[in-house]
Amino acid sequence: MSTAAPTFGPVKERAVGIEERQPTGLRELLLDHPRILISLSLLVLLAVVALLSPWIAPHNPLLVDADNPRLPPGPGHLLGTDELGRDVLSRVMWGGRISLPVAFVAVGVGLIVGGVTGVTAGYRGGATDLLLMRLVDGILAFPALILAIALVAALGPSLKNAMIAIGVVQIPVYARLTRAQVLQLKSLDFVTAARALGASPIWIVARHLVPNLLNPLIVQISLSAASAMLAEATLSFLGLSAPPPTPDWGFMINTGQSFLVNGDWWMTVGPGAAICLAVFGFNWLGDALRDALDPRLRR
Repeated sequence: MSTAAPTFGPVKERAVGIEERQPTGLRELLLDHPRILISLSLLVLLAVVALLSPWIAPHNPLLVDADNPRLPPGPGHLLGTDELGRDVLSRVMWGGRISLPVAFVAVGVGLIVGGVTGVTAGYRGGATDLLLMRLVDGILAFPALILAIALVAALGPSLKNAMIAIGVVQIPVYARLTRAQVLQLKSLDFVTAARALGASPIWIVARHLVPNLLNPLIVQISLSAASAMLAEATLSFLGLSAPPPTPDWGFMINTGQSFLVNGDWWMTVGPGAAICLAVFGFNWLGDALRDALDPRLRR
């Protein structure tokens, strides 16, 4: 008994120290990781501007003004006008209503389909795991962007088909992530105990596995949203997303890049800066969430 006391004392003290450093609420989380608040504020600002663009945009984004094409930035047009005399700032603000929802819809498709696939494969194992993961490997055999372009070309160029295509290429990411996590979790004692007590597989997955998958999934969602936005901008640049004259950041860069040789830089800077800010916000949020939610990185 006397020899065990010195051992238990320091262990308990270390455990208390770790517990004291763990965030206990949203306020503590934001105070310990201010990057989360900054990145969220940036993304919320972009979303609010896109949502309120019908009321706060200075001009009609579809209004053609043949008398004022390719005007440089000035008091009447803060980001200038494009080749048809349309206000670039207004089109950038309206473009957020196209590009931002794509990120969430595409990530939703990948999360639901890929998550269910990964959980099923990881928990069932055996032939089910082999079949499902070979299907996932088949998707991974194609470069993501090439596969998205092929799917949109087969389905027909439209915003809805672009969302579907981007969602499909996101499926392997979530399938492999959830499968790897489930393979680790299902061998732990609490899952074994639940199985021994007669819990059904659906109960074990919903009550014990899914809650433990939330942290890595939250981080992956924010990172996938950034890649989904870049993919949509690429498809739009190639003319495979929303049809013109719909304001879309990728298509605006496509039309503006041909005028760069004439020095008309403002036609591409506006939508390019919007894409950079959105992708930066999602990536920074994902990096901050990883540091906040991973217990191995807590100090």
